[in-house]
Amino acid sequence: MMPTKNISSKICFVGDGGVGKTSLIGRYVYDMFDNKYLKTIGTKVTRKEILLDFPAKNVKIKMNAMIWDIMGQKAFRKLLHEAYFKGAQGILGVCSCTEKASLANLNEWIDSVIEVVGEVPVVILANKKDLKDDAQFCDEELREIAAELNAKSIFTSAKTGENVPKAFLTIAKEMIKNQLNIY
Repeated sequence: MMPTKNISSKICFVGDGGVGKTSLIGRYVYDMFDNKYLKTIGTKVTRKEILLDFPAKNVKIKMNAMIWDIMGQKAFRKLLHEAYFKGAQGILGVCSCTEKASLANLNEWIDSVIEVVGEVPVVILANKKDLKDDAQFCDEELREIAAELNAKSIFTSAKTGENVPKAFLTIAKEMIKNQLNIY
């Protein structure tokens, strides 16, 4: 039987308002989706246990993930960065497939976190994949931005749940690699 190592980690969700950060967290943590848009004021912290197996290293990791849903209003980014970003060990940068500007703005959001915490793993989520008829950018554009940020990228849909667990497992694995040097 593999030994289990318990760790606590902080993941920051960043991106423009309305891209689906809160909905992605709701889908992953509670397996729920609500079409109503409620603007996040400040931040909301949600906890989720993520289990990861690393058979090659004969270890299981139980990550107590503190998921910080950061408000998407740009005017507050500099004001809040120190308080909300401090201690982050991973970043989920979220954009909407239906808003090309939200993809371009990820550079600023992610740079704001890295300014405070240094280099940490980043995964870019292009949310609202279910609205493919309204898409404003393609896979290649997403990969280019992700490459600039040295990040992985995943298309997700909070509405259908597509790739949502994968997104959280991907950032968790990247964080474990970074924190514990486990590959």
